[in-house]
Amino acid sequence: MLSDIEIAQGATLQPIGQIAEKLGLSQEEYSPYGHDKAKISLSVLDRLADKPDGKLILTTAINPTAAGEGKTTTNVGLSMALNRIGVSAMTTLREPSLGPSFGMKGGAAGGGYAQVVPMEDINLHFTGDFHAITSAHNLLAALLDNSIHQGNPLNINPKRITWPRVLDMNDRALRNIVIGLGKVGDGVPRESGFEITVASEIMAALCLATGIEDLKERFSRIIVAYTYDKQPVTAGDLDAQGSMALLMKDAVRPNLVQTLENTPAIIHGGPFANIAHGNNSVVATQTALKLADYVVTEAGFGADLGAEKFFDIVCPAGGIAPSAVVVVATVRALKLNGGRDKKDLGTEDLEALGAGLVNLEQHLENVAKFGVPAVVALNRFPTDTDAELDLVRERCGQLGVDVALSEVFAKGGEGGEDLARKVVALCDQDSDYRPLYAPEDSIQSKIETIATEIYRADGVDFAGPARTQLAQIEAEGHGDLPVCMAKTQYSFSDDPTLLGAPRGFRITVRELVVNAGAGFVVALTGDIMRMPGLPKVPAAVGMDIAEDGTITGLS
Repeated sequence: MLSDIEIAQGATLQPIGQIAEKLGLSQEEYSPYGHDKAKISLSVLDRLADKPDGKLILTTAINPTAAGEGKTTTNVGLSMALNRIGVSAMTTLREPSLGPSFGMKGGAAGGGYAQVVPMEDINLHFTGDFHAITSAHNLLAALLDNSIHQGNPLNINPKRITWPRVLDMNDRALRNIVIGLGKVGDGVPRESGFEITVASEIMAALCLATGIEDLKERFSRIIVAYTYDKQPVTAGDLDAQGSMALLMKDAVRPNLVQTLENTPAIIHGGPFANIAHGNNSVVATQTALKLADYVVTEAGFGADLGAEKFFDIVCPAGGIAPSAVVVVATVRALKLNGGRDKKDLGTEDLEALGAGLVNLEQHLENVAKFGVPAVVALNRFPTDTDAELDLVRERCGQLGVDVALSEVFAKGGEGGEDLARKVVALCDQDSDYRPLYAPEDSIQSKIETIATEIYRADGVDFAGPARTQLAQIEAEGHGDLPVCMAKTQYSFSDDPTLLGAPRGFRITVRELVVNAGAGFVVALTGDIMRMPGLPKVPAAVGMDIAEDGTITGLS
């Protein structure tokens, strides 16, 4: 089979204007970026305000493993399959980060014959959104340091600055740095650091904002430091929100592209789900719901992270509600969860599969707690045996959940038609979506609810700083914000080595961070890096571009 990039390069793309016209957009409502990308105007939402929303389908998955699950591939393939069975559908996805693309994970445009294109552009600079986010974030950092240098009129304590700088690249050497060295005019020396752009609160604010005015308001609330008397200093105190929003004037608009089968796709925003809320922008989803009858969106990593945050943070912020959930799994990944060595996943092993199925079962039970019906999309591999497939069906059937075999990687939309029909049937059922907790619950209660109900922890331990921060958050009036858990994606627990569905553990929250602009409180657990490093052999090592512009090595 051809590589992902070879398949993408061989695709026949329709002019982006043709895709836009298919959606009913006028020429004034989109701005082409070349022949195959466009920015959609936010005015579309005003024009179609009275039009009923389409059905929203969330694609999520079991906890990610080295065996791979194919969540984005399923999302894209499902949108194509829905169109093949005769309904109007499109997909919404996050934008890939350069860090993982050049590091270990690779790109995020799907795979095989279920991809969004132009794959190379999407995985590289795309329409420049991440550069705008990086610039807006670092402008705020520069204004902050300049204020201190110019006499410190806001009485900022340099040792209580909470706003780092960002870069959209994995670079461990920048995690901890010292700035302001040199002459008197070079600034005030202090310790600082870099985080990856997708961890920026600017990214989170963009993805949860409903428009440019809302974005400016969110920017003004961002807490960047504390004074010597421990009072918060915001971007609004620095009068930074206007210039930051100016840098975001194009980035706030969703990006329109297409799939390999010319299904419309909107790709916008890209927060990670283990350190942020892990979903594409609210305006992207809202726009798609006005333009199509069925919209397939995706939440990052396993359902314990991205899906939980989708239900508890994104849906309330955007005023949206899902009609169905697709939980993606593979026999290989389930066997790995059951203790099988990753080098020997191609051999039938019903015992390991049975043991690993507890991971899928817990995710399905968790989805049910939000009141939304679900179906399992089982990405089929050639090594899967009939006995293994039957066991997955049997165990899911005991929970009242249907299973659809998905072969979109190899067959495109054709390989997802059974899944598409099952999804349409689910959407015809009543969805009783509800968040897991109420806004008025305390921050501590919200964290404990997620930990015990979703992770199945015995309880939560708050380290010394976190306990102090709990009281501070409530005192500052942020207690009504939702919680964004920063946790390993590999386990329900905060220990990445505990696979399956662990029991008898507790979650330790070591720090709490108020993202007042984004509108949530981040609870940091375990060893979560906000600036990843590159692996021993980065993916970048195998990439190249030829004289004629042909790109190789991108995945």
